[in-house]
Amino acid sequence: MTFQELTAKVNGTVVVDNPNANVNFAYASDLLSDVMGHCGDESVLITIQNHLNAIAVCTLAGIEAVVICNGRPVPDDMKTAAEREGVGLLTTPLSQFAASVALAELKPSTR
Repeated sequence: MTFQELTAKVNGTVVVDNPNANVNFAYASDLLSDVMGHCGDESVLITIQNHLNAIAVCTLAGIEAVVICNGRPVPDDMKTAAEREGVGLLTTPLSQFAASVALAELKPSTR
């Protein structure tokens, strides 16, 4: 799934584009240590964690995109880090559950 397709599926608003993203897996979690242990390459992270550490975890795990749920705002330092690291970032008004259902065609991410 492309980043554009991902954005459309969750009725998202692009904060940081990642036109090269190739998203085949999805993982929903707010516990970043859990994300590091179980989410990997070609994945999208579905979360409410709207802070800089979420991008650091994405960089370590090879995550290509992050969906920030419940319309939470993205702070400037998170946006800057996502741009620097090449991680696509978008927000959605959907809950984590609804965003996960919208992306159900993706495979669960497992490491």
